Amino acid sequence: MMRKIIGFGEEVEGYKILVLNEREIRAAAGIMFLATFISLMLIIFKGNFVPIKYVISIFLFDFSIRVFVNPKFSSVLILGRFFVSNQNPEYVGAIQKKYAWYIGLILSATMFVLMVLMNTYSIITGIVCLICLILMFFETAFGICLGCKLYKIFNKEEAQYCPGEICDIKAKQNIQKISKNQFLVVIVFTVLVLLVSFFFTEKLSKKPVDLFKLDSVEKAK
Repeated sequence: MMRKIIGFGEEVEGYKILVLNEREIRAAAGIMFLATFISLMLIIFKGNFVPIKYVISIFLFDFSIRVFVNPKFSSVLILGRFFVSNQNPEYVGAIQKKYAWYIGLILSATMFVLMVLMNTYSIITGIVCLICLILMFFETAFGICLGCKLYKIFNKEEAQYCPGEICDIKAKQNIQKISKNQFLVVIVFTVLVLLVSFFFTEKLSKKPVDLFKLDSVEKAK
């Protein structure tokens, strides 16, 4: 009974080690990223620190549940499972995810002490917040668990069942390769964006007007 409550990872037929569903983890990271990003925007534009304090507290509690109790009782992961419940699971090794979530726990605990308990902000909280956003963005947008990559660096034991099967050494298929022409397209596109931003900054920086009051604005001129 206790094993069903306290544990980390699920036993799935066909897998030699305990695994987790990467799809719900990615969805949960997206939810956390959105909450953090909105809270950060409220700080920058409104000077409102209240939402970020709630977000930090929720993150600390959620990571504590994942690491010390069981990921299946994490509210954010349950929410992620709800949104991707109609998708086929993508199983990943649990052990490297636990390592990554320890990092999340340390970062959220640091923010909790500095911002919630001490009620302060500094370059330290700014850097920690940026690191959190980067980790969650890579997980959500690219399916890349940066914390899992650190596991591979600091542990002799090879990680198994990584997202996208990146642990398996194999040659890229043609559809995955980037040609010289594609690189050139990216470079040309970047140059064009820089040129547009240089020559049209003044025009683009003008404050937009209400579409339905456009006639009255033109008459006023």
